[in-house]
Amino acid sequence: MSNVRSYHQSGNPQDLPHMNFRSFVEALKEDNDLVEIDREVDPHLEVAAITRKVCETNDKAPLFNNVKGTKDGLFRILGAPASLRKSSKERYGRLARHLALPPTASMREILDKMISASKMKPIPPNIVKTGSCKENKLFEDQIDLTALPSPLIHKDDGGKYIQTFGMHIVQSPDGKWTNWAIARAMISDKRHLTGLVIEPQHIWQIHQMWKKEGKDVPWALALGVPPAAVMTSSMPIPDGVTEAGYIGSMVGEALDLVKCETNDLYVPANSEIVMEGTLSISETGPEGPFGEMHGYVFPADTHMWPKYKVNAITYRNNPILPMSAAGRLTDETHTMIGSLAAAEIRRICQEHDLPITDVFSPFESQVTWAAMRVDTAKLRAMKTNSKEFSKRIGDLIFNEKAGYTIHRIVLVGDDIDVYNGKDVMWAFSTRCRPGTDETFYEGCRGFPLIPYMSHGTSFPNKGGKVVSDALLPSEYTTGRDWVAADFEHSYPEDVKAKVLANWETMGFSKEE
Repeated sequence: MSNVRSYHQSGNPQDLPHMNFRSFVEALKEDNDLVEIDREVDPHLEVAAITRKVCETNDKAPLFNNVKGTKDGLFRILGAPASLRKSSKERYGRLARHLALPPTASMREILDKMISASKMKPIPPNIVKTGSCKENKLFEDQIDLTALPSPLIHKDDGGKYIQTFGMHIVQSPDGKWTNWAIARAMISDKRHLTGLVIEPQHIWQIHQMWKKEGKDVPWALALGVPPAAVMTSSMPIPDGVTEAGYIGSMVGEALDLVKCETNDLYVPANSEIVMEGTLSISETGPEGPFGEMHGYVFPADTHMWPKYKVNAITYRNNPILPMSAAGRLTDETHTMIGSLAAAEIRRICQEHDLPITDVFSPFESQVTWAAMRVDTAKLRAMKTNSKEFSKRIGDLIFNEKAGYTIHRIVLVGDDIDVYNGKDVMWAFSTRCRPGTDETFYEGCRGFPLIPYMSHGTSFPNKGGKVVSDALLPSEYTTGRDWVAADFEHSYPEDVKAKVLANWETMGFSKEE
């Protein structure tokens, strides 16, 4: 770890773990959720291989302090910054640390925190003259992106992806909307990155605005930003909402921003690394393939996407690059993209007076589903039926940006815990009759990163969506007419209490 003083010794709220990436890393160490690796590790696959194994086993976050090829302090690497923990009590502890919640926070508590700012007045950022991200500066010909120890994350990737967990920062031409967004980007040459700028994402919308102006987009990429900021930049908040103000209201504190060296954009003042430049409206380059959130790499999957030109790099002393090694379960693309889309979907449903109490994207679905828990008493009061209700849900969500990455909505009753994948699969597998209890959508926008879309049998970016009603008919009329055949519901309280009291003495394992 760095010799910078602990956040515990600072009275500045900007130094708290949810507001400062360096402090966040320190907090992981305090939680015994960090492994510091001081031996030399190769950024060519080895760093990512360790990180991927961590993600697949829910192990501690690896901090690589001695990355082969590091020069002038650029850079250390933190892998799996928002993946899961082994402990069932602290399963979402790393995410909770992003938001100043206790490590024992539930997923519901995390998502409640994320949508809390939607009804609050934004707290605009605080503009400061300088920050720790300005401790070192490189300009123009001093920059050689190809010389950086950027990770090759999967052996079949098309290049080195330096950007997997940072924030692109762009602003509309009129200056009214500043967007912070996560979108992958790989090194193209000494001064350029190439990355996804995909419809309908906000970065694409602003790119189109500048295209109409005939000017390249002023751009910055901030890496190792305040954890609350990277969480918000992963959330599909409404068009036109500026993330900095949303973050301020969510955490109750204005975020410190500092002006870039070469353009008029503002970045978090304590960012670990900042790249500045432009996003081209005309120049493109090959991008991909890349092992993505659904768990596949297609070796021939290379496309032309806009280039980012890097005119300056500023960075903290001894900076840390956060890296997400996306793939099969469970990494940041699941814990954040799927979960935060579900949070926004819940907000939208409740805003439209639908009887939805909880929404979650089950990890087991590779976050392509959204399970919706329905208040069945309110459902019955609506005097509706399966087809009408399913269509109302699908018509709303599949036409919202928050529903873009979701291809199956599963409606479940209030006996189902949507945060428990086993519960959702039980309801879906036993209560939803294929075809009859489903409403299909082939005319809405689809998510092309899902393999059955881009490499399937029909349109890559249209349709392929469905509402699956896992509510049995009685839940629409008289209420549940069954009892679950499980420990919780099949035995009287005195019998359950006796079993639990003697559980360990009978030789069974202690429950967490």
